[in-house]
Amino acid sequence: MPLFSIGVNTWVWVSPLTDHDLARLAPRIAGWGFDVIELPVEQPGDWNPDKAATVLAEHGLAASVVLVMPPGRELVAASPQTVRDTQDYLRHCVDAAATVGSPVIGGPAYTSVGRTWRLSPDERRAAYAELRENLRPVLDHAAERGIKLAVEPLNRYETSLINTVEQALEALPEDCHLALDTYHMNIEEKDPAQAARAAAGRIAHVQVCGTDRGTPGADRFDWPGFTRALHDAGYDGPLVIESFTAHNQTIATAASIWRPLAQSQDALAVDGLAYLRTL
Repeated sequence: MPLFSIGVNTWVWVSPLTDHDLARLAPRIAGWGFDVIELPVEQPGDWNPDKAATVLAEHGLAASVVLVMPPGRELVAASPQTVRDTQDYLRHCVDAAATVGSPVIGGPAYTSVGRTWRLSPDERRAAYAELRENLRPVLDHAAERGIKLAVEPLNRYETSLINTVEQALEALPEDCHLALDTYHMNIEEKDPAQAARAAAGRIAHVQVCGTDRGTPGADRFDWPGFTRALHDAGYDGPLVIESFTAHNQTIATAASIWRPLAQSQDALAVDGLAYLRTL
């Protein structure tokens, strides 16, 4: 089985990402042996895509770009202006990805993280139809730029709309891809490996972390079985470590990070990389 490239999200250390942070982190991340650096777009303008492309080229790093859905970014059950603003933001993410050479933008491109409400079966079908309609302009823009949109199911505490691969496949247009995250899959999927196989041909991005959102490999997740399933599903993109620092108040609260998840943030990244290389 071919080896996966390995990446790390800058959220392990900072939020929001800035040009200064990226210039500081990129040489360290490259020096540790990572292949990919993941760049979150919390707000357009936090970091400059042209400058980022230069920094990544200097250090031989590929890029992945992730979108962020705070309160106020909605594609379902929202005002027309909110939907338009969210579509504009997602198109910005697509343009940033094209500039830094990321083949994908990934994340929960449907509603804000933490927004939950009860849905009857008919209401859910209607919400999925609305989502498909409101994703269409973004998907068309992404296709024009050669970028894939990968929509991420989240766990039940962070959304009530798309929690599983099965729901994502029902909700999304056929030209929309999936982003899988082992943290959420460990909560929601009865068999994460089987869920990955069910998404064969649709997976465009994969984020990984331990079951406690810490170091991958320092947990009970079936990593060999899951990565075999990714291979069987035809996925050949990177495995990107996504975790968070407890020192940033906003993101620590949003992600419920109340304590350190490793001896240090550097150790989380380096030890995770070492384990993932064994797969």
